[in-house]
Amino acid sequence: MNKQIFINLPVTDLPRSKAFYEAIGAVNNPAFTDETAACMVISEAIYAMLLTHDKWRQFTGKRIVDAHAEAQVLLCLSAGGREEVSELVQKATDAGGKADPTPVQDFGFMFGRSFEDPDGHIWEVMWMDPAAIPPHG
Repeated sequence: MNKQIFINLPVTDLPRSKAFYEAIGAVNNPAFTDETAACMVISEAIYAMLLTHDKWRQFTGKRIVDAHAEAQVLLCLSAGGREEVSELVQKATDAGGKADPTPVQDFGFMFGRSFEDPDGHIWEVMWMDPAAIPPHG
């Protein structure tokens, strides 16, 4: 079985968050969705689990931070090219997210931007030219 990643995110408004992730291309998996959680399929290996605060608290007693004011993680998705990076950031912005909460990175062979979802979680989107990766050794 291939490895998969399930990213659990606390959200304040589940329908709004579900709509946001659908707007940027994620697909809802209704088998793992109810009034307390939504499973958003980003790729065959990446899933975002959107959890209401009450649901989140079933997994940990740690305090939920305000992601608009504090950051615990930066999530990063790869893209197929520079245009795809900007297209995803634009989709996020159009769906109510915030564009470029972190600095734009443009090194010629590598390009990255970011967006913030409605709850303040930061997603970076990066592209790198595979031919520019130096050989190991």
